Formats: sequence, structure tokens, C-alpha cells
Amino acid sequence: MTAAPGDPVPGSDGPHKLVVFGFDAAEAAQRRRIRAYMECGFEVSGFTMRRANMTHDAEPFWPNVDLGQTRNAAMVQRVWRILASLPILWRHRGRLAGARTIVARNLDMLIIAAAARRMIRPRPRMVYEVLDVHDIMTDGGPGGRLARGVERSLLKRTDAIIVSSPAFEREYFGPVQAWTGDVKLVENKLWIGEGGPARPAPDVARTPGRPFVLGWVGTLRCPRSLDILLKTADRLGSAIELRLHGIVHHHMLPDFDRVVAERRNVTCHGPYDYPGGLEQIYSGCDAVWVQDLWQWGTNSTWLLPNRIYEAGYFGCPSIAVAGTETGRRVARGLGWTVPEPTADALVSLLCSLSPGEVAARRRALLAMPENSFRQSPGEITSALLP
Repeated sequence: MTAAPGDPVPGSDGPHKLVVFGFDAAEAAQRRRIRAYMECGFEVSGFTMRRANMTHDAEPFWPNVDLGQTRNAAMVQRVWRILASLPILWRHRGRLAGARTIVARNLDMLIIAAAARRMIRPRPRMVYEVLDVHDIMTDGGPGGRLARGVERSLLKRTDAIIVSSPAFEREYFGPVQAWTGDVKLVENKLWIGEGGPARPAPDVARTPGRPFVLGWVGTLRCPRSLDILLKTADRLGSAIELRLHGIVHHHMLPDFDRVVAERRNVTCHGPYDYPGGLEQIYSGCDAVWVQDLWQWGTNSTWLLPNRIYEAGYFGCPSIAVAGTETGRRVARGLGWTVPEPTADALVSLLCSLSPGEVAARRRALLAMPENSFRQSPGEITSALLP
């Protein structure tokens, strides 16, 4: 059950004003989370930037102040954008009045949110939301030390951290940043409002003799994953069909269009509707590759991607790498793991799977509780309230 936007948050004494600081107003996960906040009854205002080298055809559906444009992998430009945001924040400080909670998504936004907090009386709670521990935060050079120092300083003024994977606290915030404060785990589950897509019936059987359909769904930005999937497609030929769904980050995959066009058994279907388009995507795949390999050994080894929840909700098995946080979760009945991130390992797994085994895993997924994959309003509200 979701609340209508503007209805009081359960357990509160009136509308709970929430100010969200986001690094990209068009980024899918940010938009999903803001929609969840609104449907849970929070009165939401946003202060968000836009990423120039990402997709920007989506306008904010919430009251929003534009903090300007920035770019991925452009640290100097991002620092200047943070500084340029401060006078914008001051001009729109009236939007901050009455805020009871501030949520900041990533370090850039935490810096701006800390400045905003000083403009609000009484001081609101400040919550730091971390869906990824980016490579600068684990870099051993001077840039990494500076970033960690800034974050450590701001954490002293932070009331709680929201993480999407328990490994972020276990591997980073605890041992690296010595954080002993409140940590809320809010996994990257689906947010589906009332009337959203229901789970399919567990009666989908693979037609004998057709290719094995392997999907890669979501934000397509990992060069190593693409390389493994393409090599697998080349090795298995007509025995496999590789379907790619989502927004392609061409700054990370500059040759994407060319390498896909060169292969008859690989198709990119582009962006899709969320959540309405998910059932067709996952029902059409025998399994999906869910492992992120972009920041191997750190963030990619620690995270839990939204793909595993989407796939599980719609009964599609996942494939991940053993020993990672994703792999450990997938090994708990969500699919299969490979021992190493290589095409050889993936080919070996796919050749070992029978149609009956794939169908059985699909049925088992659809028999799992819906809340294993779908986020509840309680998970959202408890993360933001004291």
C-alpha cells in the first residue's frame, strides 16, 4: 500500500518535508527512489545536477532546482560545479524552509547538502545515500586520500548512511572511514506502485532446439562484461542469442554500436519503460548476466545490483561471479555462479544447463516471497526516519 503524495508519512505528525540532493536528475535509480519517497507520503523537493554524457530526455516530476551540468569522469569540472552550486542554493534557500530530512546521493551532493543544512532552522537530519563506492574513494593516490578526508569530515555531521549492500559498511565505511553511526540497508529492489506489473505465472517452458537467450539489462557501461558476453556469443554461435536492454554509456563503451552490429546473434533493444517493460524483457530471457566488473576488487565486488531483484521478481535466473557480494546473493537460489569472470567460465556454465534445469529455477524463483525482490514502503520510511 502506498500513500498519496503529500499524505503524512506513517508515524509522523504531518507532512514530512524531504529535500533530495541528486547528481543526475535523469538517472534511473535516482528517479525511482524519488518516486518511492513521494508515494510513501514524503513532501519532496529536489536540488539536482545533470550529467552531460548521459541520457537527458527525462524532466523531473518533482519540484526541482537545477544545479547545472556536469560530466562523468571529469573531477576538476565537478569540483567547479559544486562551487557554482552554492550561490544557486543560496538563491533558492526558501525551498529549504521546513525541511526535516536531507538526503544526499554521492559525495558531491553531500558537500552541497552540508551547506544547505546550515541554512535551515531547526537543523534537519542529514542522510548520506550510497549505492556505489566509486573508484576515487578507494584510490591510494593523493586524489583518493583527499576525497576520503572530505567524506570523513562530512560524516561527522551526518546522522545516518543508507547503503544498498551490506558489504559497503563491512568493507569500506567501517574499516576505512571508521564509521560507527547508524547504517540503514535499503537494497536496490524494485519499486512498484499500486497497479504495477504482477509476477508472471510459472509456466514458461523453453522450446526445445531454440537458442539459449542470455540478457544484459540496465545501465550498460562495463567494458569487461561486454567483452565476456561477446566472446561467449562468438564461441556458442547459433546456440545462443544475446539480448542487451538499457541505456548505453558510450563514453565507457565507445565501440558498442560497431561490435554489436558485427554479430548476428547479438541485439541491442535500447532503453525500456520502467517498470512496465520489465516483464517482457525478463520473460524473454533464459538467464541474465548480473555481475558488474567495472571496478573489480572494490565497488563491483561489493555491490548488489538492481538486476538481481528485477530478474528474480519476474522469474528469470541470474548469473554472477562466485566470491562477490552479488555472487553470494545469487547462490542463495537466484541463479548460478561462475568461478571467475571469463568467457571460458561462462561458456562452460551455459553448456551445462539443461532446459529442465532452467525451467525449474524459474519456477523456484516465482515461488519465492514477493518482498524478496519488491521494496515495501516500510523499508523506505524506516531508512529516513530517526
